[in-house]
Amino acid sequence: QVQLVESGGGLVQAGGSLRLSCAASGRTFTNYNVGWFRQAPGKEREFVAGISRSANGDSTYYADSVKGRLTISRDNAKNTVYLQMNSLKPEDTAVYYCAADRFGPSSGIYYSLQYEVWGQGTQVTVSS
Repeated sequence: QVQLVESGGGLVQAGGSLRLSCAASGRTFTNYNVGWFRQAPGKEREFVAGISRSANGDSTYYADSVKGRLTISRDNAKNTVYLQMNSLKPEDTAVYYCAADRFGPSSGIYYSLQYEVWGQGTQVTVSS
């Protein structure tokens, strides 16, 4: 089982950028689908972006609300998945979580129930 640690959150002005990192330990991360989810106060956790396990081509998936602004990528040498966030908006403010799924299909990347392991979350705050 992998353990996940997120980092890179913070306070940024609207239009700014942040890069979140999800570092894995314990297992080879390439064998996992990895997703980023976020949860704003008073709202349900929602899918943001996902990347399939490397055997399936590191395919990427995005929520419509972030397409063109956020980019997910994987650095296998560092056992880390990144979420580059550009053109940030106040509505992007949330706690961001990364999650790992060892066995599910790529088609399930959008769904939080498919993931077995979650990080502790990192706060992203975008001021207007």
